[in-house]
Amino acid sequence: MLRCLLVFAIIISISTGFVNSHEETGQWSCDSNPQTRIKADYKPGVITLDGHSDDWVDVDGFEFSLLPALDPDQENEYDGGKMIVKALHDGNDVFFLLQVDGDYAYSTGISTKCPSVALMFQVGENASYHRMGGCAESPDSCTSKTCRGHEVDIMHFSIGSAIPGRLYGGNPIDNGVGNGGDRFGQLVDLYAWNPHCQYLDGISPSGNDSSAQNNWKGAWWHDSFTTHSGFMKEDSPYASGGQKGTYFFEFSRPLRTMDHLQQDVQFTIGQPSKLSVAFWYPVDGNPWHGSGHYSVSCDWLLLDISPGSTLPTKVDSTNSWDAASAFSLLLSVVSFCLSVFVGYWVSKAKSVPFTPLDHL
Repeated sequence: MLRCLLVFAIIISISTGFVNSHEETGQWSCDSNPQTRIKADYKPGVITLDGHSDDWVDVDGFEFSLLPALDPDQENEYDGGKMIVKALHDGNDVFFLLQVDGDYAYSTGISTKCPSVALMFQVGENASYHRMGGCAESPDSCTSKTCRGHEVDIMHFSIGSAIPGRLYGGNPIDNGVGNGGDRFGQLVDLYAWNPHCQYLDGISPSGNDSSAQNNWKGAWWHDSFTTHSGFMKEDSPYASGGQKGTYFFEFSRPLRTMDHLQQDVQFTIGQPSKLSVAFWYPVDGNPWHGSGHYSVSCDWLLLDISPGSTLPTKVDSTNSWDAASAFSLLLSVVSFCLSVFVGYWVSKAKSVPFTPLDHL
């Protein structure tokens, strides 16, 4: 019973922020570049998932203005700065870094007084950025059948319960229950058909499926921190409020998951996926509210999972072949010269005179 109540509480707390954030009024308009692309190059063995950005220094970033999601007007842009989005993959996992300037704000356990971020991906081919999938059904009628093709995959990280530099997301306890929750750090794995029909992976109006998992992992950091050896919960709030600096949010997830419920995006090397990024911030110290979140675009961005280059392998192979060929040629020349020398020496040697036995 306690477990059920916990899952329900997570759903309510997450849904409140997301549903309210997409309560739209007035006529929707969007002026975006549909060809904007974020490139995830193949770079194995580069990233340590700890919230720090040092290992991303050689990865190209893509800079975006942060505009209100429901009214993307330039005059209402987030005044803390731009967001830089970086991505790469190692052939097995895809990694993301979100970097955004902001005075340090943190209140333990109060998500709305801490920054928060989300990634949203198109799953169903009819899923729109606008209205989180765009299914026209109401909460009473949205199901995997009535909203088929409108699925979006969402990763949402509310840092109010998360220690800086520590890893959150999928964990054995919540994955053992079979849903996309994270009772420790609120880095959750969700899916939605529209703002009013969104659930943790594995939870649905027609019944739960215990095969679901939270496949995301992530950490956060702020560069005003002076401690780098590791924080613990009792160190909260970890730094003085209001300090200038930059937030870093770092995430990873397998390119492919074992989802069979149409709730996870499946990344394919060499093929684009559709992505959006959202950001919440307690402006002037005021708790953020649903309609106050920002987005990097008012429509989908394209995420390219680039194939790995085969050039290094070819170069190494060619160099190895050239070295072997050169050595073989040298050995052949030496052998030939030695044979000529031996033949010449034998031909020039003085013959030994023959002495008949009867003269001995």
